[in-house]
Amino acid sequence: MLPRLLLLICGLLLIVSPSHPTEGSPVNLTCKMPSLQSSDAQFQFCFFRDAQALGPGWSSSPKLQIANMWKEDSGSYWCEAQTMASKVLRSWRSQINVHRVPVADVSLETQPPGGQVMEGDRLVLICSVAMGTGDITFLWYKGAIGLNLQTKTQRSLTAEYEIPTARESDAEQYYCVAENGYGPRPSGLVSITVRIPVSRPILMVRAPRAQAVVGDVLKLHCEALRGSHPILYWFYHEDVILGSSSAPSGGGASFNLSLTAEHSGNYSCEANNGLGAQRSEEVTLNFTVPTGARSNHLTSGVIEGLLGTLGPATVALLFCYGLKRKIGRRSTRDPLRSLPSPVPQEFPYLNSPTPGQLQPTYENVNVVSGHDVYSLVYYNQPEQESAAGETQGSKFVSNFCLS
Repeated sequence: MLPRLLLLICGLLLIVSPSHPTEGSPVNLTCKMPSLQSSDAQFQFCFFRDAQALGPGWSSSPKLQIANMWKEDSGSYWCEAQTMASKVLRSWRSQINVHRVPVADVSLETQPPGGQVMEGDRLVLICSVAMGTGDITFLWYKGAIGLNLQTKTQRSLTAEYEIPTARESDAEQYYCVAENGYGPRPSGLVSITVRIPVSRPILMVRAPRAQAVVGDVLKLHCEALRGSHPILYWFYHEDVILGSSSAPSGGGASFNLSLTAEHSGNYSCEANNGLGAQRSEEVTLNFTVPTGARSNHLTSGVIEGLLGTLGPATVALLFCYGLKRKIGRRSTRDPLRSLPSPVPQEFPYLNSPTPGQLQPTYENVNVVSGHDVYSLVYYNQPEQESAAGETQGSKFVSNFCLS
């Protein structure tokens, strides 16, 4: 019986499957005695790695499975069998080397998808590898210069970097790098766009003169100082749409308006980039009848007044006739001269209240002949209502000066 037992001791084998495992994969260990039948003896089995017992220790099962093998699990393995008489049998040692898989196919994704995030929302940059085993180190970088944002080492194929509150300064290109001991592997670049709602726009109204009149062309300019492009602008008069214009790359938008008598009132504009609309403050503008039309109307009224007073009119007409003849005689010696007209200016209205009251208009007809100056003065004053309810309009002053 003893020679047979010695033969069995020499026949104890450790079988490893697979014999060349990779990280993360399972390994099956089997302690086998080919020449021993189960009815001949009862055994307890135990598996070891570098003198350390594995699994539950001694067991009646000759098999042990290690669910996940890692690089640090590499080493010398063997098994032992113990008989009922406490005789311990040991197999030959087997060297197991666990192979690490290098990282490959590194990619960077964003949450929310597409690389677009609203200002103030959460942004997550997800770095992933298609393959790779063991502890993987992930690094995130911002911009072309490669500013390192964060580094994580974990036993996983993915890792996340979070920006809790996205700001305008976070709009940039990003990439990540992964490595597990075989050299770094970078991802491609991902562009992040931070979407910003428009701010309240500012409406500017540009007129060719201080007091706009019917017939003038107004330029309405609307601009939101903050907001992602493109921005669509709408122009309103008393909440009625006048028109719209788009600004694809900033700078605001303009709308030209030819004034009519119905265009007095409140003006405003609206900006919208798809993230919410904002309305400007109102600009109030009052328009008047042009000066030329007022003068014509005033002249006809003066003529009617002169016809109603025949006596003074006759004297005036005779005097004008004599004046005309005198001017005719002097025209060959001294040509007529008149004063230059003022240069028109442009006056802006910027989200302002009602412009100031219209100033009186003076129109002078000057005839200069030698040292003689003849002046006919019209004094146009804005129509105002007196305390008695009467309307005070334009005044006519006729001055004849001879020097």
